[in-house]
Amino acid sequence: MGWPVEEHYEAQSNYTIAHQLEGKLLIAHGDLDDNVPLPASIKLVDALIKADKDFDFIVMPGRNHGFGNEPYFVRRRWDF
Repeated sequence: MGWPVEEHYEAQSNYTIAHQLEGKLLIAHGDLDDNVPLPASIKLVDALIKADKDFDFIVMPGRNHGFGNEPYFVRRRWDF
């Protein structure tokens, strides 16, 4: 979306609406992701903690942005 992002992006971001998120929440991030920086997920984690929400957070070592078919992640995702 380019930088800097516009107001509509901020308003729709998960960390902005963390207090409204419901259900079982799983955050997963590849530590080599070149599309979304890891601090973005950390910002969401912080917002969820401040909103007193329960969640699971997985960092996938050596993985990039797309690891959806990794056996470990598939197994963990089944729980959600």
